[in-house]
Amino acid sequence: MRLSHGFIPTLKETPAEAQITSHRLMLRAGLVRQTSAGIYAWLPLGLRVLRNIERIVREEQDRSGAQEILMPTIQPAELWRESGRYDGYGKEMLRITDRHDRDMLYGPTNEEMVTDLFRQSIRSYRELPQILYHIQWKFRDEVRPRFGVMRGREFLMKDAYSFDLDHAGAVVSYRKMMLAYMRTFQRMGLKAIPMEADTGPIGGDLSHEFIILAPTGESQVYYDAAFEEIDYLANDAGGFSHDQPDDLARFFQMMTTHYAATDEKHDVARWDQLSADRKREGRGIEVGHIFYFGTKYTKAMGATVAGPDGKPVHPEMGSYGIGVSRLVGAVIEASHDDAGIIWPDSVAPFKAAILNLKTGDAACDALCERLYASLGGNALYDDRPDRAGAKFADADLMGHPWQLIVGPRGAAAGKVELKRRATGERVEVTPEEALGRIG
Repeated sequence: MRLSHGFIPTLKETPAEAQITSHRLMLRAGLVRQTSAGIYAWLPLGLRVLRNIERIVREEQDRSGAQEILMPTIQPAELWRESGRYDGYGKEMLRITDRHDRDMLYGPTNEEMVTDLFRQSIRSYRELPQILYHIQWKFRDEVRPRFGVMRGREFLMKDAYSFDLDHAGAVVSYRKMMLAYMRTFQRMGLKAIPMEADTGPIGGDLSHEFIILAPTGESQVYYDAAFEEIDYLANDAGGFSHDQPDDLARFFQMMTTHYAATDEKHDVARWDQLSADRKREGRGIEVGHIFYFGTKYTKAMGATVAGPDGKPVHPEMGSYGIGVSRLVGAVIEASHDDAGIIWPDSVAPFKAAILNLKTGDAACDALCERLYASLGGNALYDDRPDRAGAKFADADLMGHPWQLIVGPRGAAAGKVELKRRATGERVEVTPEEALGRIG
């Protein structure tokens, strides 16, 4: 993308309504614009980040064996009346009446709808287990939406749902999802810790929330240093496999044995048993939540399969959510400095920004065009006739992992200056060396 023609409306001043770092930087870097309270339009730069996060989430869900579907945003109220949640969910649910006076709702979650799809299609225990997921926009009518995409009314969410014959199978599915989540967050360059949690309005009796460590986080967290030492990305042969229940049990024991808690569930007595060198404290942001709730919905909605003895059985369920759009804000909260965003390579909108410090100079223009062609769609080319200082400021603000800085002196010598955004390190190299380092 050429910045001279890009739809990236950056701001020099911080908007008054932005209360936290991610909100300020998302507005200033031109990622989003608010259209109404708690609802945002995603502009090209922000949408690229959102899609990168969505891609990683999808790849790890697929790797776990989950199958992708796509459920509608508008749901019939009858399904929620079957489960008993329609009247009790609260004002966060946006209720709608269509032209035929049928009660509808804009889905805040999909337990009822996926249970209905399941009961229409699955008949025998031989077809279990099933894990279905989708990535879909949700709406919850928060009374006071705030903090930008961190607590909006409309948000993009990955929600998955597991169906198993019995409790033992449901626990295996739950552990699969926990492993998938830890791998997902690590691929985004984030430190995430699973912490025992309340189940909230969805219900259930086994639940963990995933907390991203960030200095500006909403919750105080306490955890064992062991969480910093586990490689969740180890390949299945050498690490944890989704297909091996023993591996999953070992992984789950590791996750739940080491101490981790938010301030609401902090057990001081257990914390004191940890040696001082293992204790870690910080702030955290919730970006995912997993639940096991048994037959809560399959019983209420009459979903059964024929068991091994031919008798009907209500399958055991779990649900697993990741806040995809919330993660954009969480990444920024965890990775920024005074100059702007510092994107991890895996989610950055572009791998590199090419800064032409003297547009119109034949050598600068030629070298920049060559770099731009080599990087294809992975580069943002700042070809504006602006002063160098403005280009440096915008590049730091937008946070691309690499900056290729091309000035007249270097271009004449066939050199570029390569800057790593995360460290500030700058080196003068040949274009080929720069491209090799960027990958």
